[in-house]
Amino acid sequence: MTDSLVPVFDGHNDVLLRLFRETEPGAEERFLAGLEGGHLDLPRMRKGGMVGGLFAIFVPSPPGGPDEQPRVPSQEEAQATTLKMASILLRIERASAGKLRICRDVAAIRAAVAEGAAAAVMHIEGAEAIDPEFHMLEVLQAAGLRSIGPVWSRPNIFGHGVPFKFPSPPDTGPGLTDLGKELIRQCIARRILVDLSHMNEQGFWDVAAISDAPLVASHSNVHALSESSRNLTARQLAAIRERRGLVGLNFATGFLRHDGKMTADTELECMIRHLDALLKAVGEDGVAIGSDFDGATIPQPIGDVAGLPNLIRAMLEHQYGEALVRKIAAENWLSLLERTWAP
Repeated sequence: MTDSLVPVFDGHNDVLLRLFRETEPGAEERFLAGLEGGHLDLPRMRKGGMVGGLFAIFVPSPPGGPDEQPRVPSQEEAQATTLKMASILLRIERASAGKLRICRDVAAIRAAVAEGAAAAVMHIEGAEAIDPEFHMLEVLQAAGLRSIGPVWSRPNIFGHGVPFKFPSPPDTGPGLTDLGKELIRQCIARRILVDLSHMNEQGFWDVAAISDAPLVASHSNVHALSESSRNLTARQLAAIRERRGLVGLNFATGFLRHDGKMTADTELECMIRHLDALLKAVGEDGVAIGSDFDGATIPQPIGDVAGLPNLIRAMLEHQYGEALVRKIAAENWLSLLERTWAP
């Protein structure tokens, strides 16, 4: 990373899913050497200034759901897939010879960044692999898990994810189940971050009622600017501000554009409008980046992780001062993780 690059800590990527779906062996070597296509690998992270982030483990929906809706994977399916993806991240760390480190606290993140290594935080997007007795939660935490999104955009035993709808409010049905509420309590006790992205509005308020931790939506945008069910209302944003939480700007074009279209033909100005609205709603300490690299259609002016400097430049040209840009790019995430993980 050159001195001219602003360090970026990204709240969400799906590169582990991409590597999981590849059929040939050696995923870790390809990630370290450079992948063809897609959005994220270690060489491009360095080129774009991405020093670390939350690496998501996501279990894809098996085919055959009713009414063409995503079918919920069985616990057996979810556990097998989750362990495979966790092992991919562990093997990348081992093969990297210190160039990528799985970090379990903010001190480790800061040390990795200071020494030029990529800092990876293990995250689960959709908790289908976690059993009702929470044995798998204990195992995954020991492996490095520090962040959980209890639901993806489908229901599971813990709650109801918000379906992908446009235009639609995020108020799409019931929230957490009783078991889901117990999962939140388990996360609080273990100092595991609870991610509200993909949770419907009732689930959001269920978490807010149970937890006194900062409210976090790792990769979500502003509903007033793009009426996707995945985006946050003014009331939700106000609650995040009140609880000293954080919202990571999602680069997925369908959650940025006023027309909801998933097309790469989307200007950086669209992203700046959401950043402006987030800054006004949650304040300068509560806005960050949650790209969704390798999990969504990204604006063409960014393209992949190597294009992050284009967004940094757009923020500076929009008269965000350098101190604010650095907060949005990385410092707000690290501050939020310190407040969430500290005993």
